[in-house]
Amino acid sequence: MSRLIFEKSRPGTVGYRYPNCDVPYCDSKELFKQNLIRREPARLPEMGENEVIRHFTELSRRNFGIDLGFYPLGSCTMKYNPRINEKSAGLDGFNALHPLQPDEQSQGTLEMMYDLIASLSEVTGMKWGTLAPFAGAHGEFTGMKLFKAYFRARGEMGRTKILMPDSAHGTNPASAHIAGFDIVEIKSDSRGHVDPSVVREYCDETLAGIMMTNPNTLGIFEKEIMEIAGMIHEAGGLLYYDGANMNAIMGKVMPGKMGFDCVHLNLHKTFSTPHGGGGPGAGPVFVNEKLIEFLPTPVVEKEGELYINSFNHSLSIGRVGGFHGNIGVLIRAMTYILINGEDGLTDVSEFAVLNANYLREKLKDFYDLPYDEVCKHEFVLSAKSLKENYGISALDIAKGLLDKNIHPPTIYFPLIVEEALMIEPTETETRETLDGFVEVMISLAKIASSDPDSLHMAPVNALVGRVDEVLAARKPVVNYFNAEEER
Repeated sequence: MSRLIFEKSRPGTVGYRYPNCDVPYCDSKELFKQNLIRREPARLPEMGENEVIRHFTELSRRNFGIDLGFYPLGSCTMKYNPRINEKSAGLDGFNALHPLQPDEQSQGTLEMMYDLIASLSEVTGMKWGTLAPFAGAHGEFTGMKLFKAYFRARGEMGRTKILMPDSAHGTNPASAHIAGFDIVEIKSDSRGHVDPSVVREYCDETLAGIMMTNPNTLGIFEKEIMEIAGMIHEAGGLLYYDGANMNAIMGKVMPGKMGFDCVHLNLHKTFSTPHGGGGPGAGPVFVNEKLIEFLPTPVVEKEGELYINSFNHSLSIGRVGGFHGNIGVLIRAMTYILINGEDGLTDVSEFAVLNANYLREKLKDFYDLPYDEVCKHEFVLSAKSLKENYGISALDIAKGLLDKNIHPPTIYFPLIVEEALMIEPTETETRETLDGFVEVMISLAKIASSDPDSLHMAPVNALVGRVDEVLAARKPVVNYFNAEEER
């Protein structure tokens, strides 16, 4: 498609035309409503290039990222993204392709998408999938829409209940609720597991299914998953797998073999792509034979030697996003898969589990460990005793880590653990980095007993000190101009 360009058509006006064509100019006064046309110059600062460069360079120094130091953010999986991923995504054949170009002119990208779906279907034990969802939560919502379509096609719209472990990611109940389901919370047992006997109580004709993460957000593998899957299926329900923790089991066990019918993957967590946070993201969804006919369109398929975007699916839930997903992120994931291969992807999970258990053993004598068993890729400590004995909370420990140039772990999640410190080292960190983290964590626990007031003041070395969280919650500064007025 041609690119709309701006060009002066006559003095004092701005006109619009397409290059290399005879479309006549259009005066801006005719194109826009009068109340939308600026009558005064914009209030933009007048700065030289060097001032602008210094400003943004200074801002960049205030950021902390995986390129600068250890980032043990439990559940969020801040692993290193190899630079070759960026190089692949930047190839002209990918980033210069227009999403509306016909399939015949898009064979390279379509082949990449087809191969990625095939690879991730194999990893998850599913039949086929869609790359369209733009985030993990978007993938969850897509999966719940697939559940809806499945029951609608079967005339079972009375199935409205989705079972939800109390350790679930917060987006799980939100996604199911927005899709029109009723949420039933399932309490964890003393081991941090989903109790099959509690699940059985809800296995009736109103059950739509269950959403689970395995291993769960405590980093514990749900050993009774096959029993739970059998009960859900016997009752006519479906199982949804939140693939956020796939980093722990990739190459070892497939969700499909556990009995799950639908899976979403957070590509940033397992396949080393950038995070979301308002920016790039991807949450592709994969399904078994039960749900394949309901997949969003277009479905990437192969006809002979031609890769196509197929819309010929009468039971499809339709589009779930513009165009074909976040292609740049998908290319990065495909690159990671090709570099590692089958054995390498298995190594990823093995090292993630090894690193997490190494830290768990090193730290469990200095912090509370609510669930003392072999973990997978992450584990949860607690600062409950530190708070009871010395008044030092999980937040204080997190602030203390900032002074040591270490990003804090996730705190106060999962909600079922008081003063939670959720730690995930990922597979990309060295033994030396892990030992340095252990040393700092132990030193903070000792400071909590000897000099607790100093931790209440932390961080003191960071560019931004301890904020007044109560004031921030009650009177948030939401824009630049308000901030200037506050100063």
